[in-house]
Amino acid sequence: MNRSLYLLTVNYYSTPLIKRLINSCELEKIQKKLECQIIIINNSPDDLELKDLAIPTVEIIEANVNLGFAKACNLGLNWIYSQNPQGIVWLINPDTYLLGDTLEKLPEFIANYPELSLIGTAIYTPTGEIWFAGGHFFSDRGAIIEVDLLTANPDSVYVFCDWISGCSLIINLSRFSECPQFDPAYFLYYEDFDFCRRYAARGHQIAITSKLAIVHQPSMITDRNLRQKFRHSTYSYLLTLKRYTKRPIFLLRCLRLLFYALFLLPFKPQTAWGKLEGVVAFLGVKSEN
Repeated sequence: MNRSLYLLTVNYYSTPLIKRLINSCELEKIQKKLECQIIIINNSPDDLELKDLAIPTVEIIEANVNLGFAKACNLGLNWIYSQNPQGIVWLINPDTYLLGDTLEKLPEFIANYPELSLIGTAIYTPTGEIWFAGGHFFSDRGAIIEVDLLTANPDSVYVFCDWISGCSLIINLSRFSECPQFDPAYFLYYEDFDFCRRYAARGHQIAITSKLAIVHQPSMITDRNLRQKFRHSTYSYLLTLKRYTKRPIFLLRCLRLLFYALFLLPFKPQTAWGKLEGVVAFLGVKSEN
């Protein structure tokens, strides 16, 4: 069985970051031990520097427009699945880099725990602090929270959780009867949560492990435009609450969000306007359905 490894990342004016990620993979060294390929979905067609990264082990797929994160991931997943439906996909952010021999450990981890469909890794900040180590969801109050499950379970090889950050999400394609897909309704943010909850509902096991780890520099890309960041995150947050909580909880959190955005207007206008635009965009789409 060909268990090739594919690192899938989405470029949005992030060529220097992706170059650092590629360097951390040490592909020449890895290729002697396992078949590994990096797939870059280019959401910024005028980022001409990206072409300089094209080598035999790096495949650049042009989106031609900014598809958003979910659609770009689907483009990559479909390409990989058509090449190898038994492969291992590691969806990883451009603003990350690998730690130690993590890449070499991954195929063995999958072989030892084939029951897992979706696997999250430990994610650290450059200063060594935990940035993400597991997610829980409480539908009765609409709480989507991050929990350090790894520190709480130091002796466990992996810990089951409700969702995994799309910053570092491993997909064992052999567990899927068809190519897994993100919901294209999400442009950015919360698509990872929705992805995990949909496949968990179909019986797939989701877990996080401390045996695999990366370093992430938070918001290096999205903080370039705060207004757009909060517009997308607010829209996606409301879409998620609408799907996974009861109506009273959704309405309560929506009102809280609106009041908080109004409160922020004098102090953080870009953040506040982004949130308000996200609410308007969400209600505008819903009113047409």
